[in-house]
Amino acid sequence: MFSPSRDQARRFFFESWQKFRARQPLSDLEVIALELMQQHPEYHAIFDNPERYVERDYLPESGETNPFLHLSLHLAIREQLPIDQPRGIAAHYRRLLEKTGSTHDAEHLIMDCLAEMIWQAQRNHSAPDAEIYLGCLTRC
Repeated sequence: MFSPSRDQARRFFFESWQKFRARQPLSDLEVIALELMQQHPEYHAIFDNPERYVERDYLPESGETNPFLHLSLHLAIREQLPIDQPRGIAAHYRRLLEKTGSTHDAEHLIMDCLAEMIWQAQRNHSAPDAEIYLGCLTRC
C-alpha cells in the first residue's frame, strides 16, 4: 500500500472485512489489517456498512476518531517494526511493550508519536522527520 489515496485506503479495509465475512482468502497485508480490525470492535459496524461510511469525514473538531486513519497508523507501525525503520523503532517498541504489557497499548503509544511527526511535517510543509518521531518515543 504505497501512498494510497483516502478512497483506496478505505476500500482496502472494507474489502478485507468483506473477504473475512465471506470466508475468502486474504493477502498477508489483509490478514494484518483484519487482526487490527478485530482488535477494534467499536469499528465493526462501520466495516459492515461501507456505503454509509466510505465518504464520511472525521473532523478533529467533531471529537470522533477516524477509524481508517487509526487502523492505517497501526498498519504503518506493523510494517515499520520488522525492518526497524526508522532505525531504533524496534527497540522503542520492545521497551514500550515491557512498560505496557500489551502489544496494542505499545502500538498506541507509538501511534501518538507517528501522528505527531506527520502533523509536524504537514504543518511545516516538509518531509516526515524520523528525529521527531524517535524523540517523541524516547519521551514515552
